[in-house]
Order: sequence, then C-alpha cells, then structure tokens
Amino acid sequence: MLNALFKGRKREKSVEEMVAEIQDGDESLQNQLIDTYKPFIAKTVSSVCRRYIYESDDEFSIGLIAFNEAINKYSPDKGASLISFAEIIIKRRVIDYIRQQSRHKAISLDLQESEITYHEQASALIDAELSIKEYLEQQDQLSRKEEILQFTVLLEEFGLTFKEIVHHSPKHADARKTAMEIAQIIAEDKDLKKQLFDTKRLPIKQLELFVSSSRKTIERNRKYIIAMTLILCGEFIYLRDYLKGVLET
Repeated sequence: MLNALFKGRKREKSVEEMVAEIQDGDESLQNQLIDTYKPFIAKTVSSVCRRYIYESDDEFSIGLIAFNEAINKYSPDKGASLISFAEIIIKRRVIDYIRQQSRHKAISLDLQESEITYHEQASALIDAELSIKEYLEQQDQLSRKEEILQFTVLLEEFGLTFKEIVHHSPKHADARKTAMEIAQIIAEDKDLKKQLFDTKRLPIKQLELFVSSSRKTIERNRKYIIAMTLILCGEFIYLRDYLKGVLET
C-alpha cells in the first residue's frame, strides 16, 4: 500500500517506523500516511455506522481525526500494531459522536402539538431512545468480541491462551489483588515492562526486588500476572473494567 510513497528507497519502512518519524515532527509524512489509509478509515467507520461512508460525511471526518490521534498516541510498548490501535480509537470516537448526536436530536426534536398528539410525541421519543440504546449495545458487544480476539492474538505471542488465563486465575480475591498489584508494578516500570515484552517471560528475579511476595507465589501466578500486565499496557477498554473489579474486591 505504501510502495508508491517511498519508491527508490532501499528498504520500505514499516508503518511503526513512519509513526516514530512523524512523532519526531515530520508533518509531511503524517499527511501522506493519513491519505494512504483513508480507505481503512472509511471501512472502520462504516463498520460502526453500518452504511457506506463518503469522505464528505461528518463520521468520516471523525474517523480522520481519530486516526491522527492514534498516530500521535501510538507506542510500540503497548504491544499492538498501529492499525489495531487506530481501529480501536476510531470506533470509540465514532460511537461517542453517535451518542452525542443522538442526545442533540432528542433535545432539538420540534414536534408541533397541532400536527401530533402528546402521546404520539412521547412514543416517538421512546422508540428513538430504544433504537439508539439497542444499536449501541450491539456495537458494544461487537467491540468486546473484537477486543477479546485482539487480546487472544497478543497472548499467543507470549505462549499463552485465553482458556489458560481463565484456568490459572487465582481462586481467592486477595491472591488476585496481589497478582494485579504485581502487574501494575511491571506496567509502570519501564525496564520491567521492556524485559517482559522483549523476552516474553516474566522477570521474576527483578520483581523480587519490588514486591514482598515470595518467588513461589509469583511463579504460581505467572500466567495470570503476564495477562493482566498486557491488559494494563494495551488499549483494552472492556477488559480494563474487569481489572477495576479485581482491585475493588
């Protein structure tokens, strides 16, 4: 897709390498990258709106802004590609836009009493709200499934499966909370996080300097700790809700 932009170069740069240059201030490259990925942006927005999206549509503009946001915020440390990261940001911003527009339409709906009765007006508003609610719930379900799929793919890079994480989840609330606290330490420490993503293994020896838990405890919950760290380091908005529940127990 990007060959035409970079003809003559000995090696075609990866998208992630381009993003690094853009974040260093290459605005020309940023415009080229956005222009190249317009079809991807339109397709992603269309998947949310469930209709063909033209570049003149407001939703497409929201998608462009979201893709630009993804470029500026992207970090390879999150463990996902730019495209996966951008897809999440675009869908989130478009859904936010639809919610905002639906509220405005409900407020500005101007139905004259001479043309429609009060009960008909109330019925129309209720139907609209139910339709919007149903649509957003469907989108949330689709987003959850996509997020779990992305998380499953990421787990495979670490030699883990989703079923394993469920099976190895600590049975007691205190043990889950301790494992989560260890995961937070890794996610917030640059060196520990780098070692985890580079080696695809839990840096147990280094962790012993940061936590009071025994080596045996860390090793017993190794798979669960890795999974929780990946969630904390990535853009997994639905899985993060689960983590909040763990910390509050």
